[in-house]
Order: sequence, then C-alpha cells, then structure tokens
Amino acid sequence: MPRIGSSPFAFPDFHGATRRLVLVNLAAFFALLLTQMAFPGVASELQRVFSLVPGAFLSGALWQPLTYSLVHPSLVSALFELLSLWFLAGFLENAHSSSWVTGLYTASVLGTALAAVVLFWAGLAPASGQAVIGCIGGIFGLLVAIGTLYGDTQFLLFFTIGIKARYMVSIYALIAVAMLFGQQRMYAFAQLGGALAGLLYIRLAPRRGVSFTLSEQWYGLRNRYYRWKRRRAARKFEVYMRSQGRTVRFDGNGRPIDEDPDDKKRWN
Repeated sequence: MPRIGSSPFAFPDFHGATRRLVLVNLAAFFALLLTQMAFPGVASELQRVFSLVPGAFLSGALWQPLTYSLVHPSLVSALFELLSLWFLAGFLENAHSSSWVTGLYTASVLGTALAAVVLFWAGLAPASGQAVIGCIGGIFGLLVAIGTLYGDTQFLLFFTIGIKARYMVSIYALIAVAMLFGQQRMYAFAQLGGALAGLLYIRLAPRRGVSFTLSEQWYGLRNRYYRWKRRRAARKFEVYMRSQGRTVRFDGNGRPIDEDPDDKKRWN
C-alpha cells in the first residue's frame, strides 16, 4: 500500500469527505459482518443484492452501481481499501474542497460500475454474471487524480520503495491491463473504467465540486425567478398608476426610477 509524504508513519488529516467516506464504508463492513455472525443466510442474500452483478443491474437492480462499493469480502481487503482511501482522499482534501473529493470518488465508483456493465453487455465477461465488490475502483480514480495533478509527489510503495505518483499510477495501470488477459478481466476492466472516470472528472468537473456548482446554479435560477416576479409586479404597478393619472417608471430590475427626487406630488 502506498504512503504519502516524506514520513512513512504520517497519517493525513481525518476530516470532511475523507472521514465520511471511510466511516460509511466501515459501518457497512461491520453491519454485514455482524449480520453474518447472527444470520448467515440473510448476510449472504444481502451481499448478493448489494454487489454489482451486471446481469441483475440490466434487469432492474439500479442501486447496485453505488452499493457494490460498500461490500468488502474480507477484513484484509477492507483494511487495505479503507487505509488507501484515507491516505488518498486525505491528501486530495488538503488542496481541494470536500465536495470535489466526494464527487471524484463517486464518479470513479460509477465509472467502475459502468465499465463492468459494458464488458458484460459486450459478451466479454463470464455469462454467469461475476459480481464486482469493493471500492478499489474509486481508490484507483483518486490515485489517478494525484498522479495527474501532483505527479511529483513522493510515495512509499510497500512502505519501503520511494516512487513518484505518476510512475506508481503507470505501474498500477499496467498491472490492470495485464489482468485483462486472465480470469479477473472484469475486475481489471472495471478498475480502468474507474481510473478513466476519475481522469474525466478532474478535467471537466468544476474545481469546487459538482454539488457546489449545482447549488450555485439553483440559487441563480431562484434569484432570476424572483427578479422576474419583481419586474412583472413593477409593470403592473406602472399600468395601475397610469390609470390614476400618474407616471411611475421602473428600471430593468424592477427598481423605481426617481426622475425628480424633490417632486413628491406624484406619490400623493
């Protein structure tokens, strides 16, 4: 597992989007683990329902592209994935907003799911519908973002080998490409899909995050609606005042134009 920074034992800050993402995944892991201990049959069914099975998704299980990332097969894999998520998301959150990091992770998770579904739909995946689980695709998207934006950042690969981020991303990508020719081609293709989604996100998404931009557009739309109502009310008031033999004028924003501030008769 890679480490960030010059100190091999330094953990990034645990706050904001990083804390939310890690805690959500951790809560899902322990919830499934406790269910497995108490009701093994129910746990197996839940894992089947929430994992991404492309055939089931195409048949109507539309929630799976999001829920599969919360299913972790074992304690070791969950530990590896959540520590990687902590390091990578924590690093990015030092330079970007929480909404931007959340959007990047979500886009990478969805890109991973889309790649798996496309591979199945094209007939290049097992007909049995191999399930995709874990958040490794989202982690790959975060790693690609660091390699693209901060390529000279020094990592410690396997706690010992110093390597720049851009080279480590290239190594992971080559491993995924090599896996395309083996039995795990769906996982490999899905991870590459998550990496591509992460790359597209950092190229196309607003710097402050999609959610922030959408909220700004919503408030802008609401404000335009209120300005339109104010202009309409101003026009109605002008018509009413003309019917009373008085002239009142408003500008394009619905504010009154005071042609003669000393003339108070027209308001009487």
